[in-house]
Amino acid sequence: MRFLLSIITIVSVAWFSYWFVGSSAAKIGFETWFQDRRDAGWVAEYSALTVRGFPYRFDTTFTTPALADPGTGLAWEAPFFQILTLSYKPNHLIAVWPDAQLVATPLQKYDVTSTDMRASLVVAPKTDLALERLTLTAETLTIAAQDSDNPTLARAMTLAAEKTPDTDTHTYRLGFAADGFQPSLDWVTLIDPSATLPDQLDALSADVTVTFDKPWDISAIERARPQPRTINIRLAEARWGRLALQAAGQVTVDDAGTPTGQITIKARNWRDIVELARTSGTLPDAIAGTLEDGLGLLSQLAGNPKTLDIPLDFRGGRIWIGPVPLTSAPNLALR
Repeated sequence: MRFLLSIITIVSVAWFSYWFVGSSAAKIGFETWFQDRRDAGWVAEYSALTVRGFPYRFDTTFTTPALADPGTGLAWEAPFFQILTLSYKPNHLIAVWPDAQLVATPLQKYDVTSTDMRASLVVAPKTDLALERLTLTAETLTIAAQDSDNPTLARAMTLAAEKTPDTDTHTYRLGFAADGFQPSLDWVTLIDPSATLPDQLDALSADVTVTFDKPWDISAIERARPQPRTINIRLAEARWGRLALQAAGQVTVDDAGTPTGQITIKARNWRDIVELARTSGTLPDAIAGTLEDGLGLLSQLAGNPKTLDIPLDFRGGRIWIGPVPLTSAPNLALR
């Protein structure tokens, strides 16, 4: 019995020492990281930093954290933020956000609210903390620009990412799904000025594989975001009332963020989509008639006048349908 008590005592002291050393190292590491950001010219503040969770977890809580990167103009602040880890598996992290937070870009500030936003992420057990897989979920998500009374809403949102087994490239498979997605009234008015569509989308999801120029690790926050180089859309889908769009295809992205390649859109009730593009100003009147006639001929040849596969070519910084230029291609560079 004495021997058993001795063993238990030694193990308990060893585990307490391990937890104490680990929690102290975690706190010092976070304090150092914030100081390094301040030395680099960032705003990087918090009012308190605590590590609790003995004996099985390291639960780090930041009170009133605030970060602002002068190089990109991006900023974030919240009443608190938590990073939770198991003491025996420190490379598996749980991040917990508060119900309200502020995200700022060079163009706008956004109030973000949710009832439960958290992420589970597994990183490589190295100092660079390279992402292996991530699942982020949010319930009752609201994103509202501070100069607008019309927020974007989602009853539930899920974002998942996983590094592919190919170790020679920085490739990640991304999945996104939103339930009860309701775009802001400002955006709806721009797209659908006649208010012919319902408030919410019936479905919004995407399955995409992206190759970046470097891995997603701690340097993505500290220095620069990884930039996409190849985007392979396996399937992206949006259903909104009588309209339905599915997309698949692949583009490459140059250093300026300009995509080149082809994405095929499968459109149901495509004439309504063309009309929305025309009334919103996205598609000039001078092109709309010619485009509708051409697409109408293609749909007749395909045997289904309401559904049409539309190949969109990305080249020269523009989006084309055959010889017809539609609009400028989006810039895909990440700030």
